[in-house]
Amino acid sequence: MMVDPTLAEMGKNLNEAMKILEDGRKASEPDADRRQFSRSSIPGPLQGDGQDVASILQLVQNLMHDDEEEDKPSHRMQNVGEQGHMALLGHSLAAYISVLDRERLRKLITRIASDTTLWLCRLFRYESGSAYYHEDDREGLLKVCRLVINTRYEDYSTEGYTVLNSRQPVIYQSATCRPGLGQHLCSQVAGLPLSSLCTVPCNTMFGSQHQMDIALLDKLIREDVETGKLPLLLIANAGTPGAGHTDKLGRLKELCEQYGMWLHIEGVNLATLALWEVSSPVTAATRSDSMTLTLGPWLGLPAVPAVTLYRHEDPALSLAAGLTSSQPVEKLRALPLWLSLQYLGHDGIVEKIRHAVELSQQLLEKLKTLASIKTSVEDELNSPVVVFRFSQETSAESSGGSVEGYFAGEREVLDSLNRWLCERLAQLVPASGVDIVELEDEGTCVRFTPLMTAAALGTQRCDVDLLVERLTELVPVLNCTLRLRLDFREEVYRHSALSYIEDLNWPGLGAVRYEPRTEELNDSKRQLEVEKINSELLVKLRELDADLFSTGLEFGPEKDCIFIGMATEDLDVAELVDTIAALGRDIEENGRLLENMTEVVRKGIQEAELQLQKDNQDKLMEEGVLRQIPLVGSVLNWFSPFQSTVKGRTFNLAAGSLDSTEPTYSMKAQTGGLASPETPTSSAKRLPGQRLFRREGAGGSDSHSETSSVGQAEELSRERFPQPTTPTPPSPVPDEAVSVVPESPETPQRPPTQENGEVGTQEEEEREPVGQEAPVEEMGR
Repeated sequence: MMVDPTLAEMGKNLNEAMKILEDGRKASEPDADRRQFSRSSIPGPLQGDGQDVASILQLVQNLMHDDEEEDKPSHRMQNVGEQGHMALLGHSLAAYISVLDRERLRKLITRIASDTTLWLCRLFRYESGSAYYHEDDREGLLKVCRLVINTRYEDYSTEGYTVLNSRQPVIYQSATCRPGLGQHLCSQVAGLPLSSLCTVPCNTMFGSQHQMDIALLDKLIREDVETGKLPLLLIANAGTPGAGHTDKLGRLKELCEQYGMWLHIEGVNLATLALWEVSSPVTAATRSDSMTLTLGPWLGLPAVPAVTLYRHEDPALSLAAGLTSSQPVEKLRALPLWLSLQYLGHDGIVEKIRHAVELSQQLLEKLKTLASIKTSVEDELNSPVVVFRFSQETSAESSGGSVEGYFAGEREVLDSLNRWLCERLAQLVPASGVDIVELEDEGTCVRFTPLMTAAALGTQRCDVDLLVERLTELVPVLNCTLRLRLDFREEVYRHSALSYIEDLNWPGLGAVRYEPRTEELNDSKRQLEVEKINSELLVKLRELDADLFSTGLEFGPEKDCIFIGMATEDLDVAELVDTIAALGRDIEENGRLLENMTEVVRKGIQEAELQLQKDNQDKLMEEGVLRQIPLVGSVLNWFSPFQSTVKGRTFNLAAGSLDSTEPTYSMKAQTGGLASPETPTSSAKRLPGQRLFRREGAGGSDSHSETSSVGQAEELSRERFPQPTTPTPPSPVPDEAVSVVPESPETPQRPPTQENGEVGTQEEEEREPVGQEAPVEEMGR
């Protein structure tokens, strides 16, 4: 069998390129060199001699991974298998085929387009259909709308948009359609005004709340006809973008035939048309005038076009609308899909879609067993989309109580909890592909759409089991957080120094701010003080539990707050709030002590200088002038010792005052009145085997709380005052005394120079002969 050497080389190069690009980094190339190579190659000019293929591919790979950091988890890329390689090969082949001679090119593209269209029409049960391949999934509907305008307005091709003034066209769409779809149509099709777009509400009384209200649609069409408008196009859903529900397509088709309208259908549920067992609402889509298929996500094929299948008998109008093209190269868009469909085969395509539907059914069955999870599924037997959320109502029923209306803004709080739930599930089970969806009635929900994600992520049944397992672990956390939010708010209100911050978007217990006593400060200084204290408080709290406390800036505009995260069953809310208040009070007191220290020391120094001057004058008067002469004074003191009455002084930093040292000498030790006050200690002292802010078992929680304070006090006492290794006799000295000076008949007692936050000085003694007691002369400094 002859093989075109160019095709063989193309396939070989593609395989080599994919190997290079799929490798995150080369093991043999240092990371620093890779970054340096990337930086030097991006902004540089074109090299004169050019680069080889390997260097260019290496550059592409560096650009793909240059912004990745090792401390951050890498984003999960699509699983590009062999079928993905075929799709990528199709783009390369399209460029190669385009250089063939015109006749050979025409035959080749005709075969490719006809084969692909035939396969898709048979696969999705759309008989006698034509296909339009497009990159933007909205472009097919845009071309169909132009086709309908050309069909309904005969003079449109010659007179253009002016013919629309005679009878204004109307496009009807469901309220659950993709956002911006109708506006895009009006702006791209002959400049239609937005008045030509009619949004039909969904059911409010009967049927699914995500389905179009057919009775109301009929009424709107009749009113438009009576006012001289032309019903042109109806856009229906076979799987709404949010909840995956399907409109009543059979009834809508009858309505379109009645008023001569074109019915276009899109949605993820159209993929189930390839299965043997198809639900009746989706089967009616085969009678539509057109429908758009997004085969890329369904089958895990990268860079393949979307396909719009339509039925129309006039090729000239299709050409005028842009659904067909006279340019052969444009028809090569179908080539990647043509290669991929052949590689997968009919059975492979059906198996991928069936696997996705089975994953949805597996998850739905398991969710039914969870008490606090509420599902929103249209067809429980055959629905490829599962939407679920943590529900307050079912949570109340399972706990035997009712929390309905227990706080204002409960809908917003539940939405924030479900948003957190989805983010956690996506982190814990990335292969599940769950995402967040906002529904009008249900609120924030978690959506599982394996038809759009399973083929790319490689989702398997074990991933669904793991998803349910992680969900089961997170539901009690949600229940506890929802139940303890009110307790947390009440505990915060009990502390005058704490302010409760209402932030409904925060998925946790709530937010709190420490408010210092700053009445004497103006607003700007007070704001700076609040910011400083709360910043330091957050740092200390995160040292205790980094996962429980955060700034929460990504959830709301509140600043200078401490956000408390999700709660567990054993969380002691009262202890938590008491700890926050105690630490805030410690920071405030320490800050004020430091601020006042400069003024206190300055005043103390001034007072000490005055006392020194006074004591020096008193000493001079008592001793006389002769004792001040160096030689004479020594001889005089030898024959006639003089006992000075000047007393020593100590400077108490804590009190900011000068005190006499006389009590020290009289008691042979410093008294408790001179001891500095104890530094406040946090109530969050960790006991052996106990987690912070956590209660033990329900049966022993009371006994533990009674004994914890005693044990904690004893432990802190032992740390502050270490016990001696040998027993000592009882002493009348108070417990606060730190040091004791023993009595000696030969040596006069000296007060300590610094103890318990005091600074004391004593004038140097003049030595006397042995056997005589030397007088003590003191002078405070």
